[in-house]
Amino acid sequence: MPTPLAVERGVNLRPYNSFGLPAVAQQLVRVKADADIRRVLGDPQLGRAPKFVLGGGSNVVLTRDLDTLVLKVEVMGRRVVQERDDAVIVEFGAGETWHDAVAWTLDQGFAGLENMALIPGTVGAAPVQNIGAYGLELKDRFESLDAVDLVTGRSVHFDAGMCHFAYRDSVFKRELAGKSVITRVRLKLPRPWTPVVGYLDLERKMHESGITSPDARQIFDWVCAIRRSKLPDPALIGNAGSFFKNPVVSEEQCRDIIGRDPEIVHYPLPDGTVKLAAGWLIDACGWKGKTIGRAGVYEKQALVLVNRGGASGAEVVTLARAIQESVYGRFGIRLEPEPVVV
Repeated sequence: MPTPLAVERGVNLRPYNSFGLPAVAQQLVRVKADADIRRVLGDPQLGRAPKFVLGGGSNVVLTRDLDTLVLKVEVMGRRVVQERDDAVIVEFGAGETWHDAVAWTLDQGFAGLENMALIPGTVGAAPVQNIGAYGLELKDRFESLDAVDLVTGRSVHFDAGMCHFAYRDSVFKRELAGKSVITRVRLKLPRPWTPVVGYLDLERKMHESGITSPDARQIFDWVCAIRRSKLPDPALIGNAGSFFKNPVVSEEQCRDIIGRDPEIVHYPLPDGTVKLAAGWLIDACGWKGKTIGRAGVYEKQALVLVNRGGASGAEVVTLARAIQESVYGRFGIRLEPEPVVV
């Protein structure tokens, strides 16, 4: 006889979202394997209930209690799938912590994820958001993933093309939002490995240290140090990391902004467009360190919104909208949030 499906009721979600926002799940099921999802779908009552997939809670702003069935993804596991001449393929359960996964690959002697160290969240959430940092994105190291369709209960295999990766975006944030649960992710770590050190902060670390040919562990340590100096630890100060996407504009738009604000931080992209630093835009509008209600802008990095203590999701959203209006009013640019507002 299979073990009865464990349904938890009235679950406090504050510990399960990195902002530390108050919300209660009417019903919650912990997903530790594909079979758990199929059992939910096969249940006469749970199968029909609206569902909300929750991973590490690092990319969500909860503004209310959830009367949907929360599927808390806790699929674990780490393994080397294949070692090839050109790459090493590693697989992680979707519930594994992303940073722990990065550290594990280095401990195994495999380089390639070090630039994305200390990004909050789980491995399963990484493809949804196409996470990235310091010149590298998840799609650059992605091999494939497994997911369970929330309508049919079937396992589906996704390659990179099927994921439709874009800047902080994927098919899982759009067409398949709320329609599938990612359970396992496979990553391709290149051989030979080439360091990605073209980002300004990393170039500065190279200059300061005198290390011109850093190995992967050195880059990992630098990235951790940089992020810790700029970003608050969610365990101490509630936050969801970078709150807004860095906007991408045309070269002409960028020249126009530089004409008015020569110091704007910008990064030319291969396709001729230019990425602007959203944190710089927000700081230029005077938001760094400011507070609305109990939600504020982090003093060391204007791109990060924080919970000053007891903030509600509504206060975070109010602050975010005020920042968006301010940046649009000065620069004519609409900032797009990274987290999903629920």
